[in-house]
Amino acid sequence: MKKVNLLKMSLLSLLLIPAISNAADRVGDFSLLDQDGYYHSMSWYDDHAAVALLVQANDSQATNAAVAAFDALKAKYDSQGIEFMMINPLGKMNREAVQAKVAEYGVDIPVLMDDARVISEALGIERTGEVLIFNPKSFRVEYRGSVAASEQAIQEILAGSAVSNALVATMGSAVQYAAATVPSYSKDIAPVLAEQCASCHRAGGIAPFAMDSHTMVQGWSPMIREVLMTKRMPPGQIDGHIGEFINDRLVDDADVRNIIAWAEAGAPKDGDTDPLTELTWSTSKWTLGEPDYIIKVPEQQVPATGVLDYRNVAVKIDLGGKDRWLRGSEYSPGDRSVLHHTINSLNYPEEIGKRLNALGSNNPDKASITAYVPGGTIAMDPANTGGLLKDGSVLNLNLHYTTNGRESVDNSEIGLWFYPEGEVPSERMSGQCACIFTPTWTDIPANDPNFEQQASVVISKDTNLHSFLPHMHFRGKYMRFYADYPDGSNEELINIAQFNYNWQMSYTYAEPKFIPAGTKITAIGAFDNSAQNPANPDPERTVPWGQQSWDEMFFGAMQWKYVDQGGH
Repeated sequence: MKKVNLLKMSLLSLLLIPAISNAADRVGDFSLLDQDGYYHSMSWYDDHAAVALLVQANDSQATNAAVAAFDALKAKYDSQGIEFMMINPLGKMNREAVQAKVAEYGVDIPVLMDDARVISEALGIERTGEVLIFNPKSFRVEYRGSVAASEQAIQEILAGSAVSNALVATMGSAVQYAAATVPSYSKDIAPVLAEQCASCHRAGGIAPFAMDSHTMVQGWSPMIREVLMTKRMPPGQIDGHIGEFINDRLVDDADVRNIIAWAEAGAPKDGDTDPLTELTWSTSKWTLGEPDYIIKVPEQQVPATGVLDYRNVAVKIDLGGKDRWLRGSEYSPGDRSVLHHTINSLNYPEEIGKRLNALGSNNPDKASITAYVPGGTIAMDPANTGGLLKDGSVLNLNLHYTTNGRESVDNSEIGLWFYPEGEVPSERMSGQCACIFTPTWTDIPANDPNFEQQASVVISKDTNLHSFLPHMHFRGKYMRFYADYPDGSNEELINIAQFNYNWQMSYTYAEPKFIPAGTKITAIGAFDNSAQNPANPDPERTVPWGQQSWDEMFFGAMQWKYVDQGGH
C-alpha cells in the first residue's frame, strides 16, 4: 500500500513539473472583495513578508481538513509579518454561503471572492485545500502546496532565504477553468472598451490617453490588464452584490476575463475594420450639449504653492425677468487639477442680505444647483421632478482650491437645463446627510489602518430613495449604508468598498428604493490613517475634522423623493 501511495505521489509530482518553472512567475498586483464585502489589495500588504492564501471551496474536504492547521499558522506567524487569507476560485457568486461556511470553520480569516476567476487562474490555482504564499512586493507566488509543508516556506521567507521546496503536491479537488482561447478584438474587446472606457479615454476627455484605435489600446494593453486586476479602473466601482445602480462602473466578469486574456495574448487585432476608429463624440464640454443657461463663476487666480483659504463668491442669475423650473445642472471645472471641490447655497431675491435659514431655506420648491466634487457628473432630476429658480436669485459659492506647483487660472462654469416655459414639474427631490461634524467628530488615531465612524438619519415619511454620495478626504477607505426597518429587519443598501478621493460619485439606483417611514439609515465609514495608504499626508498625525484635505470629513449624503408629494 505504501508503494502504491508513493507511486501516486511520484506521478502527481511529474504532472506538476510544468508548473514548477512557473511557480515564481510574476502575477502582478491584484485586488478582490472578501465574503463580507471588504476590499483587499495585495500592494497594500507590501509591508508584510508574505500573504498566505488557502484555496477555499464550501464542498471541499481538502479545505475542511486544512483550515484548522492554517488557522494555527495564523496564530503563530500573523504577528511576524505574514498575512493570512483564503481565496475562493470557483466564481459561484455565493458570498452568503461562504459567510456561513467561515462561521462553521470558526476562524477569523477573510475569503477573497474571485467572481471573475481571473486572479485564481493567474495565480495558477489548481486544487482546493492548497496553500499559496504570495510576495506582495514582487507579486510572485513563492510557494504552493500543502498547509503542513507551508510552515517551512514561511520560516525561510521570514529568515530572508529562498524557499527550498517551492512546490509540494496536494490531493484536493481539481479547479477547472474554461479552455484558453484568444477573444476577438472586434467582437469581444472593442465594444466593451467603447461602452465602458472611451467616454473618458478620448480626445479632449479627462483620461490621459485616447482609446481611439487598436494601435493605441494594444500599446496600453499591459496597463489595461493591470487596472482590471487591481480594480483601479473603471473608477468608482462599488460592490456589485448589493443593489442595482445605473452607474456602478462595473465591468461584467466575462468581459474582464476576455480583456485580460486578450491582453496576455499580445492584444491582437482581427477583422477588416477597427470599431474604435468609428467612434464619434460631441465637441461640447457639456454632457447633454449646450445648456439653456450658463453661470460663469468669477475667474480665480491660483498660486503655484501655499495653503489657500476657502473662497466665497456670489453670482447673480439673470433670467430676463422670468422664473424657470430647473431639471438639471452640470459643473464644468476650469482647471480640475486645482479645484478641489465646491459647495453652494441659493438665495431667492427676497432672501438676499438676510439669514438664509430665516426665510425658507428648506423650501421644497427651491431649485438645487449641483456642486463640484472630483469625478462628479451631470445632476439631472428624474422625470417630472425639479425645483424653481427665480430670476434675480444669487448663487453663493464656497470654493476650495489646492496648489499643484504651478500658477493657474480657474474659469469654471455651471450649465443649467430648464423645463419648457410654462411647464411645472409636479414632484420635488429632497434628501438628507448622515454626517458627522464637530463636536461629535472623533479624531482619527495616528497609524490606525481602519478607524470606523458612523452617523444615522431617521426617515420621517415614506420615501423613494434615489442616490448616495459619500464624501471623505485622503484617508477615506470605505463607506457602507444600512437600513434598519420599523419591522425589525435590516438590509445593506450600498457598499462603496474602495472609496477614492479622486472619484466622489453619486451612485443612483436603477429603480428608486422604497424606504418606509421610521426607517433608520446608518452610514458606516472607515479611514486608513496608516503608512500603507499612499494618499495619506501624515500617518503619525491624529486627524481632526477640518475643511482642508489633510484633515477629514464624513458625509453620507442621500437624495430621495417623498411618496406623498402633497405640500412637497
